[in-house]
Amino acid sequence: MGMRITSLLKQNAILLDGKVSSKDEAIDKMIELMSGTGNVSDVEEYKRAVLQRESEGSTGIGEGIAIPHAKTSAVKQAGLSAMVVRDGVDFDSLDGAPVTLVFLIAAPNTKDNVHLDVLSRLSVLLMDETFTNNLRNAKSINEFLQVIDEAESKKFPEEKVNSMANGAKYRVLAVTACPTGIAHTFMAAESLETKAREKGITIKVETNGSGGAKNVLTKEDIAGADCIIVAADKKVDMARFDGKRVIQTKVANGIHKASELIDEAVSGNAPIYHSDERSEGASFEGEQESIGRQIYKHLMNGVSHMLPFVIGGGILIALAFLLDDYSIKPSNFGSNTPVAAFFKSIGGGAFGFMLPILAGYIAMSIGDRPALAVGVVGGYIASQGGSAFFGALIAGFAAGYLVVGLRKLFSFLPQSLEGIKPVLIYPFFGILIIGVLMTYAINPPLAELNKILTDALNGMSGSSKLVLGLILGGMMSIDFGGPINKTAYVFGTASLASGNFDIMAAVMIGGMTPPLAIAVATLLFKNRFTKRERESGITNFVMGLAFITEGAIPFAAADPLRVIPSLAIGSAISGALSMVFGCTLRAPHGGVFVFPVVGNAGMYIVALVIGTLVGSVLLGLLKKPVEE
Repeated sequence: MGMRITSLLKQNAILLDGKVSSKDEAIDKMIELMSGTGNVSDVEEYKRAVLQRESEGSTGIGEGIAIPHAKTSAVKQAGLSAMVVRDGVDFDSLDGAPVTLVFLIAAPNTKDNVHLDVLSRLSVLLMDETFTNNLRNAKSINEFLQVIDEAESKKFPEEKVNSMANGAKYRVLAVTACPTGIAHTFMAAESLETKAREKGITIKVETNGSGGAKNVLTKEDIAGADCIIVAADKKVDMARFDGKRVIQTKVANGIHKASELIDEAVSGNAPIYHSDERSEGASFEGEQESIGRQIYKHLMNGVSHMLPFVIGGGILIALAFLLDDYSIKPSNFGSNTPVAAFFKSIGGGAFGFMLPILAGYIAMSIGDRPALAVGVVGGYIASQGGSAFFGALIAGFAAGYLVVGLRKLFSFLPQSLEGIKPVLIYPFFGILIIGVLMTYAINPPLAELNKILTDALNGMSGSSKLVLGLILGGMMSIDFGGPINKTAYVFGTASLASGNFDIMAAVMIGGMTPPLAIAVATLLFKNRFTKRERESGITNFVMGLAFITEGAIPFAAADPLRVIPSLAIGSAISGALSMVFGCTLRAPHGGVFVFPVVGNAGMYIVALVIGTLVGSVLLGLLKKPVEE
């Protein structure tokens, strides 16, 4: 029978009456329960992995259930924690409904995947509404465990044998896969199997979990099937389905739209898949991501990989200036003393990777691994040729689509030459073409444009600087880490590359102000906030000082019409004052920890304090007193 769910769920990891008001709080609470079991060796690292998984798509799978999870070396042994939230909590669920039942999964990074089998079972049981209702209504922890035990014994008296007798054929095949390969993979499989059974259609489902593929589709299975459903949020081996009817969709639809998927599969209308075209297969119900969303995803892939280089390099360069003696040789400021020169060369080295990495990972997001080298080279040429940040952006997208094009172009080559394409053909032609494009078409006009922009920014005097600071500061405080905030932030990092350090200072101060304004307001205007919110005031101090704007999200979400304008005005004032006082910053992150390397740090603090006070006073004036 193997391991049982109840053996992974300790009594002290179950909370029957969880009181949480946001998704973040729910995850924190679940992690706290998990850390009490002793299963996790590094709680911070585990939490990072859980949030990383969450950022790939909500684990709120609908029907009031959420299964956050992570597989990481920070987990010593597999474990579960569970919480019932009677009032429900908003978990960005796929169906938008509040979540009332949360299971958190901790999986160790080991080869044996006993825990995956247990988790797949849990996922399957959660598809049964009676079971989940019994869990929600359990009066005691023992009853909660008993409900699980009984359901498990009933559902899995012996393991399902999924092989067809006497070589009969399956009409429909499916592959399910999610990025971390735990819950969604198995829930989608169960949902598809159940719906097929109801319709009297034979089906076999391969689960592509993190323990590798289970129940793998054989050549005979594929040859005999009418259609294959691929419900996956990660790459699946598609070449084997060449020439068959294939429906491609996201794993969530495997769970929630299983019935429609199976109808579509047996209708004979699904398009035929050709593996040479790096195929997009048919998307279910035409649900392609919007162009804007795709571009944003590719761009963020570049930015997130670039930031560590800019932050590490920027702080080291700033330290070089802090430790140097200007009077020795003013023109060589930053490298006059050996210590300063050391910091400057290492920081400069790291900083130099900013544009190649940005372009490389944008390209890789579009064209897969063969595009990485092409993008990196394009970004390097942009950095050398003066087209800077915008040049690297264009290089990244151009390189990605160039490799996609080369794939199509060379698809006529025989199968025996498949292996030579990624190591010889794509890098040679890709790097050559991007080199020509960048050198002759993209660098010259963009370098000119950059020069105009840089001169314009350098030539900005009092009033126009004030306006720029107002706008950038305010943008940091409208969607707290969303696209508008990211746009201002990317503009700040881009201007670092062209030597405008006051813009980055205004951007960072604009992002530090919102959480700080909230923290001060919870102290000054206690009756405007619930007890809960007042308690999280302290954490907002820490977040604000560390330049984590997201601390403001729960407050803004609870009362957007009053909170967002108050914070945006406070941030705009901080940003404008930072510009007017001529504060500069060479690192794009770090909050209070990089204040020692801020130019004109004293006035920077003054700007931050004024913006914070304005924001908090506006909050106090606009928010209504709350009834506890």
